[in-house]
Amino acid sequence: MTNIPSHRPAIPASVLIYGVLGLIPFLAPPLAALTFPALKPASSMVLAVYGGLILSFLGEARWGLAIRSSSPSGLTVSIAMVPTLAALALLVAMPGHPGWRLAGLAGALALHWLWDLGSDGLPPWYPALRTMLTGGAVAGLLLGAAVLA
Repeated sequence: MTNIPSHRPAIPASVLIYGVLGLIPFLAPPLAALTFPALKPASSMVLAVYGGLILSFLGEARWGLAIRSSSPSGLTVSIAMVPTLAALALLVAMPGHPGWRLAGLAGALALHWLWDLGSDGLPPWYPALRTMLTGGAVAGLLLGAAVLA
């Protein structure tokens, strides 16, 4: 069997470690609620707030990348604000509907992932990182939507 070298640069270890550790708050709340049903309300809130924070973080990371330019794209700067506004809307407008709120956050993270995959100017390892982390985050949010609703 031939060993074919990969031309994709490795994800920096610190980024990979913190990224993977960042999946714990997506996966722990639904699992905690399955194990201890009394934790359902708290688990739902923790998962929704964390999902909203991460969605906002991703948008602001793109905002920061855009403003590194001496003449940033107004469109990119504007679009980068949408994840924060979407997270706020989902957290505030749907307090009594945890399943829909969590599913909405999962959908918003998936849309941001698509934006990242179609963007230039990101490190070559970034799509692999975002695919793995978005997959874990969306899985946790959808599991939460099913278990915590």
